[in-house]
Amino acid sequence: MKKNMLTTITMILFISLFLTGCTTKNNQAIDASLLTASWDEVTAIAKGQEVNIYMWGGSDTINKYIDDWVAPRLKKQTGVVLKRIPVNDTKDIIQKLLTEKQLGKKEGSIDIIWINGENFKDAKEQNLLWGSINEQLPNFNRFVEKDADNIRFDFGEDIAGLEAPWGTAQFVFVYDENKVKNPPKSMEELKQWVINNPGKFTYPAPPDFTGSAFVRHVLYETTGGHQQYLKRLSEQENLEQTLEPMWSYLNEIEPYLWREGATYPESSAKLDLLYANGEVWMTMGYDPGRASAQIQKGIFPQSSKTFVLNNGTLSNTHYLSIPFNAPNKAGALVAINYLLSPEAQIAKLDPMNWGDLLAIDPNKLSKEDRVVIEKMDTGIATLTMDQLVKHRVPEIPAEYISVIEKGWLENVAKE
Repeated sequence: MKKNMLTTITMILFISLFLTGCTTKNNQAIDASLLTASWDEVTAIAKGQEVNIYMWGGSDTINKYIDDWVAPRLKKQTGVVLKRIPVNDTKDIIQKLLTEKQLGKKEGSIDIIWINGENFKDAKEQNLLWGSINEQLPNFNRFVEKDADNIRFDFGEDIAGLEAPWGTAQFVFVYDENKVKNPPKSMEELKQWVINNPGKFTYPAPPDFTGSAFVRHVLYETTGGHQQYLKRLSEQENLEQTLEPMWSYLNEIEPYLWREGATYPESSAKLDLLYANGEVWMTMGYDPGRASAQIQKGIFPQSSKTFVLNNGTLSNTHYLSIPFNAPNKAGALVAINYLLSPEAQIAKLDPMNWGDLLAIDPNKLSKEDRVVIEKMDTGIATLTMDQLVKHRVPEIPAEYISVIEKGWLENVAKE
């Protein structure tokens, strides 16, 4: 009884300090305390907070999942109000935080960032993220396989607890089977198909996330696989020469692309629109279930299917993180924890909500939840989990990506 009373008194004092602490010094101390406070204390402080999640806003399906599925349930269950702030490029968020850091701005406007890859690496190196949050999240500790490499490392970078996994993605190509009878199985076959079908293929211009990933697929197949890029960039010798076959491939297909390669779609959303209108016969993206969802919505043709290359397609984990100057850190912790709940993760797996693969380990779920997953209809255009897993290849370290994206502008766009 005495212990319970002491805990209650501690919580009251903690929350009172939070509510009345107006000085910067107090706020910083409270922020640090949130990482070691009990979860009851965190949730009590979070109640009523309005949490801004800054995230890429190019997918209506993803936006709807956050706005219509997550936000009302999060508010009802925890009292936290989730507000989605759409952005075109996560790099813009990192630059905003860096500017605020340099100006000494202790309280910003961003509570949660959807992040991974080079943006995470940049944020980590510039100390733009709050702290090691994962051990504070009950659902991370209960449902995530935290020691798995695809969780611990984000494009080769140790996450160090600074970001919590939200989902797993794998790159797939989407095609119209009424127009593409035999989808390519390799980049070489894709090149021949593009040449034989001029104007019916293109890809988003890097640094668009999807366009950059397409170029990395070309890199893997034209330069001898991904293994050679797993060592650090500083250890590479003759990288410029090594990359030359990739630039040659991309320049060879350019005259046969949509609008003869004079211009490229600025985003994957633009490419999807070209595909939906029948201007091109393939599109692509990191969401294996997106084609099925778009068919059900009547956006993509019913004859849409997906394929992966025999040598595999890129797979990675995407994460959520909290900036150093987030104004509502308790609410951000509660929101991220909810997004890692079986309820939210299984709903996200449903193609009608998003179709994103799980960040949590299905083996850690209840028998009832596993049955729901096994019986879920992932859609007529979605490859089986077994097909996807067998054809996964890892991302290379993030430091290569900016080199490749800059190289694309110099070697392809300017040619």
